[in-house]
Amino acid sequence: MKLEEIKSPPGANKSPKRVGRGIGSGHGKTSTRGHKGQKARSGASIRRGFEGGQMPLQRRIPKRGFTNIFKKEWSIVNVKDLNIFDDGTLVTVAVLKQAGLIRKTDIPVKLLGDGEVEKQLTVQVHKASQQAEDKIMARGGKVEVI
Repeated sequence: MKLEEIKSPPGANKSPKRVGRGIGSGHGKTSTRGHKGQKARSGASIRRGFEGGQMPLQRRIPKRGFTNIFKKEWSIVNVKDLNIFDDGTLVTVAVLKQAGLIRKTDIPVKLLGDGEVEKQLTVQVHKASQQAEDKIMARGGKVEVI
């Protein structure tokens, strides 16, 4: 079989609808546009969200709050998630990404103290809660802020 011998399955290719070609075609006279109205006119295009002059939905709904443009986004890792690593492992941002605990390496990582850690680890993160630091130190590990 050659590339030029490949054929579409029957019914896959339809002829385009030819409008305005006389009454006998079934698409004559109004050319499938109906009678009168804005969409029957030539050059008719109605922008997205336009409701015919009625107050549009995006303006009818009350607005609340605001978005802080200075908000800093963090990747969160809990100490219970670190139990997948072996004793004595150096846990860096790249290692966390490889293990699937964080999605992006360009967002700073914060270590939180949910759960218990059962391994002795050295963890290098951008920020750590006091509770998380205490739990890792209690197991003989270290937390290094980068």
